[in-house]
Amino acid sequence: MTNHLLTSLTALLLTSSYAYGQTTVLNAQAYIDVESGQRVTKPSLLIKDNRIIKIAKQGELKVPKDATVINLNNKTLLPGLMDMHVHLTSDPSDNFLAAQNFSIPRKTVKAVKNAHTTLMAGFTTVRNLGAPGYSVIATRDAINAGEVIGPRIYSAGYSISITGGHCDDNFSAPEKKSVSGGVADGPWAVRAKVRENIKYGANTIKICATGGVFSKGTKVGIQQFSEQELQAAAEEAHLRGLIIAAHAHGTNGIKAAIRAGIDSIEHCSFMDDEAIELAKKHGTYLSCDIYNTEYTLAFGEANGVPEENINKEKQVSKAQRESFRRAVKAGLNMVFGSDAAIYPHGDNGKQFSRMVQFGMTPLQAIQAATIHSAALLKNQEIGKISEGYLADIIAVNDDPLSKIETLENVSFVMKDGKVYKQD
Repeated sequence: MTNHLLTSLTALLLTSSYAYGQTTVLNAQAYIDVESGQRVTKPSLLIKDNRIIKIAKQGELKVPKDATVINLNNKTLLPGLMDMHVHLTSDPSDNFLAAQNFSIPRKTVKAVKNAHTTLMAGFTTVRNLGAPGYSVIATRDAINAGEVIGPRIYSAGYSISITGGHCDDNFSAPEKKSVSGGVADGPWAVRAKVRENIKYGANTIKICATGGVFSKGTKVGIQQFSEQELQAAAEEAHLRGLIIAAHAHGTNGIKAAIRAGIDSIEHCSFMDDEAIELAKKHGTYLSCDIYNTEYTLAFGEANGVPEENINKEKQVSKAQRESFRRAVKAGLNMVFGSDAAIYPHGDNGKQFSRMVQFGMTPLQAIQAATIHSAALLKNQEIGKISEGYLADIIAVNDDPLSKIETLENVSFVMKDGKVYKQD
């Protein structure tokens, strides 16, 4: 608790020191050009307000008199990392069944805490795929207002589910008649639910196309929504200018979601050759959480995760990693998605090593969490250290192109031109 308070106070002091109207010069040992894969040495970055204005070699940049100069001459810079699948309202250390009954205010407080932790781990942009009561939308708005500290958030509001499916509330007794706020059956009901999420501030959408690991009474390989329902959700999201993600473990659900025009498939556990070809044809993005298995199997039972859910994790883990390997080999669009909340927030960076272990080069893993995630979000202002881009910048101690695990220990975090962490 003491360490967390000290970190929070330090972040607040740094934020007040590097406010808008501030000119900053950032010097480092090197930075990673995530497009070319080059490690550019001795850079000097001129940052005005929240944007990178100029990149030059150290000694060649004219430093404005009013600039604050930050020397990170033993560090390597990267663009702020992005995680395309998190759940900020949950912690894996909570008792699993007890947490099902947490109030919306309780979950919102957790989201604020976990947002802070996520930013300090170097993730300056996240996509929160499902939360009750618009709790993460409120957290996002508080971050944008400068009231709390956290990453840039794309929040889906309620995950859309069939009655009794993954993302419905199946843990309550029948007489309670508890129904998740995202339940919709039939194409028009699905459209209405997308509209409702957008009404209350969602800036991305999520639909649950198949059963899932951490739900009661669903089978991970079984398709939930019909293709017509999935298409209705995708069309409605796209009409409003938003991207849409589909939770999909099972083969048929993955393929139906791709054909329906869903932008990203989450989990992707059981991918056959046709699914891979469809994803390639449609340019669909894949977000595969291949780190959290060991955590669930090691700590899940002690934290109250029911046997049903532990067994489902065992069912999908090996298949999911094999699907990841095959997708990488096929050259599909891949983004970084960790499903943080299934393992502790702040440990997001530990997935990079798994991505390399199961087929990616270090550069490909970094690109998944930077330029490819930015492309999925259709945001051309983030994902690169480049002139004109927003100043989302992190620093690590080693070269991540040769030592990917250095991304697990981020020592400097700047988001939107403000310094939030500096060892």
